[in-house]
Amino acid sequence: MPSQIQSPSGLLLFDKPLGWSSMKAVAVIRRCAGGVRTGHAGTLDPLATGLLVIALGGATRSIERIMGDDKRYLTEIDLAAFTSTDDREGERMEIAVTEPPALARVAEALRGFVGTIRQRPPAFSAIKVAGRRAYRMARRGDAPTLPERPVTVHAIELLRYDYPIVTLAIHCGKGTYIRSIARDLGAALGTGGHCASIRRTAIGSFTVEDAFTERTLPGTIGQAGLRPVPRAD
Repeated sequence: MPSQIQSPSGLLLFDKPLGWSSMKAVAVIRRCAGGVRTGHAGTLDPLATGLLVIALGGATRSIERIMGDDKRYLTEIDLAAFTSTDDREGERMEIAVTEPPALARVAEALRGFVGTIRQRPPAFSAIKVAGRRAYRMARRGDAPTLPERPVTVHAIELLRYDYPIVTLAIHCGKGTYIRSIARDLGAALGTGGHCASIRRTAIGSFTVEDAFTERTLPGTIGQAGLRPVPRAD
């Protein structure tokens, strides 16, 4: 008897390009994998780029565990304005300042965002309110006020400051919104604050340097190129 062809099962690392939704990435990879069950371990907004961990086949059972891993991001925060979405997709609300905050003041404000902190998610987020996604409510003009919740930020490194742009490397735990850090940093400084760019560079031990890109993604995905699910500690 001919051997039975097994559907691919494992993890695929994908560097999501700008403008793609996470679900578009899942759909493209599912098609390349012949329709096998596929899911992702942590949403990235369309205006964010970087690492998506895509689970195929039996590996989809590990999604919740991988979503609980720490994340690493690079972000550029624009202190000149707030926006309705806390990123550059939304309507800008310019904030005039008489004098830009000094580097030392920005660094001091950032220290207040490290540790276990209370954070209010963006109104434009996938959090459910009474069974409805918050971003859908917000798009209809009924933006919900989401309650604060505890999140953990392990470290924030200030890489560059050239007002109005602050460039940060952030190491954080599950559920942390980088857009909320941008918004709240602006509020702390008396400036605006929204994410001009967000790039996820790592999830747990997986890094974006090892990920497939839109150009290098195989037209047909078999077992080759997939990674095993890490063992639980």
